[in-house]
Amino acid sequence: MGRDCKPFPTIKFRTMEPAEVMTRTAEAPLEINRITKLGRILRKMRIDELPQIINVIRGEMSFIGPRPDYYEHACYFLKEVPGYRERHVVRPGMSGLAQTVVGYVEGSEATKKKVQADLYYITNANLRLELWLIWRTIVVVFAKAGA
Repeated sequence: MGRDCKPFPTIKFRTMEPAEVMTRTAEAPLEINRITKLGRILRKMRIDELPQIINVIRGEMSFIGPRPDYYEHACYFLKEVPGYRERHVVRPGMSGLAQTVVGYVEGSEATKKKVQADLYYITNANLRLELWLIWRTIVVVFAKAGA
């Protein structure tokens, strides 16, 4: 789900075995058993995110902003998580405050923390915060933290 709650295709390297049907709900944990050996490496090094530069060039994403969620999960969070809709007033980003400070989240309760960070970013966005988030992203990637 992107800006204004509109769907868009996020471009990433495949790191998981394909599923015949998407069965994971918004509240379910990540299906780590589907992650391939190569996928584990790509995810740890964040290389799986690099193709999203194409999404940035297309104008669907920015470098910094709230990370997009799987569309069906986002529709669920719109109903369950206060403030979730408001995080979609800006383009989603390849990295953001929630990813560099809060980390990976699963379920509605953890998504509330992510939304708080996203709304803080949206409300306080300025050049200093953007540069700090770029720095934090570099630190997280090279420290292989949060994967």
